[in-house]
Amino acid sequence: GYAALTVQAHFDKLRPPPCQGLAISQTTQCHAADSGQAAILFTSLYLVAFGTSGVKAALPSLGADQFDERDPKRSSFFNWFLLSFTVGAIIGVTFIVWISTNQGWDWAFGVCTVAVLVSIMVLSMGKSLYRNNVPKGSPLLRIIQVFLVAIRNRKLPQPGIEDELHEVAGVHNEILPRTDQFRFLDRAAIEHTSDDGSTSVNLGPWRICTVTQVEETKIIIRMLPIILSTVFMNTCLAQLQTFTVQQSTTMNTHVLGIKMPGSSIPVIPLVFMFIFIPIYDCIFVPIARKITGIPTGIRYLQRIGVGLVLSTISMAVAGVVETRRKSVAREHGMVDSLQPLPMNVLWLGYQYSIFGLADMFTFVGLIQFFYEESSAGMKSLGTAISWCSSAFGYYLSSVVVDVVNKVSGGWLDNNNLNRDKLDYFYWLLAGMSVVNFSVYLVCASWYRYKKVEVIYKEENHAEGKQVEMLNAV
Repeated sequence: GYAALTVQAHFDKLRPPPCQGLAISQTTQCHAADSGQAAILFTSLYLVAFGTSGVKAALPSLGADQFDERDPKRSSFFNWFLLSFTVGAIIGVTFIVWISTNQGWDWAFGVCTVAVLVSIMVLSMGKSLYRNNVPKGSPLLRIIQVFLVAIRNRKLPQPGIEDELHEVAGVHNEILPRTDQFRFLDRAAIEHTSDDGSTSVNLGPWRICTVTQVEETKIIIRMLPIILSTVFMNTCLAQLQTFTVQQSTTMNTHVLGIKMPGSSIPVIPLVFMFIFIPIYDCIFVPIARKITGIPTGIRYLQRIGVGLVLSTISMAVAGVVETRRKSVAREHGMVDSLQPLPMNVLWLGYQYSIFGLADMFTFVGLIQFFYEESSAGMKSLGTAISWCSSAFGYYLSSVVVDVVNKVSGGWLDNNNLNRDKLDYFYWLLAGMSVVNFSVYLVCASWYRYKKVEVIYKEENHAEGKQVEMLNAV
């Protein structure tokens, strides 16, 4: 994908002629891309998105799988994973932006292409060293089997005791005991009896499921309200990333004598995350661990909740800063001026830095929550689902803007940000974030952490036996 973008940015015939030196009102005179040029662009972007989705879904699980389940370093891995993610983003919004501005988009995409190629080489060099937990079968297929078998057995009486349900030791890496939530799915594990009263278990996976398989499905269902209640935070992030860049174009962007491009404004929250992630992992977690006795310091759902609160505060602060920016424009008679306001762009750092801390709590908390709570065969699926929160949040952001514009009569319809009601919009988002956090509290209180019976197999070399120990976790 990046290689195709590099080629298109380099050759003039593959893109429309540049449109420069025209006012905003004259941009309609620019030549649009033809169908072939648009096809190359969107194909490249979709390839990048497709590749990124695979990396984001598999990488957190692969890294966490390198640690034993009881190893406290596994919790730290997710924090350092976010730190490396942050470092990459800092390079992207500074170094890559500088290259695209001064050398051209072809050079910028070319650097990205080389970076991905180098990452593939580094990944391949360590392949023989990785602990790779290959799941048995497709997790999505197992979920579908549970629903279909439960529907097929819907007329059977609800099983009263767990002994009536089907379970096979050794099939799963861990055994999940039966829970009381979503009991209608338990019918998928009802053992069938023949006419002579004997139990028949020689049935295919489309006829009977194990209790662990049913519980895997229940875990995914229990997780869905959690991820849905974090979608709106990513909607706020999408709005913040969009409108903060627009705000920066109206302000003085000189910082320490250096003019900061508007597209580099996101470096502010990234720098805060770069500073506070090591502080959180090296100072806060050990202290909290001594107090709570929890290896991660605080539970995953608590960490997500803290992030949601901080995102709400960030939206409120954004409204205050925008009110201040508009008042400066009125005081200096620059409401319709294209000149930068006598207000430094670092004012936007308040809202951005708070949201960076919110992202630090919620991002890692959500990924770690889905990884730890997913069953042994669904780790990658769990982390993949956690990323869907960002995707749905960004889709929802467009809907929110359209709805608000229609209901409000055009708060964000003007091309002039100084005449828009962006401050009202931020406060609306803050109010909706409060409602969203209330919903999250209900979902988090309803959620039940999984209980696991892990089967550890140890080989006794002296006697040539295998000793199986059942350890309740």
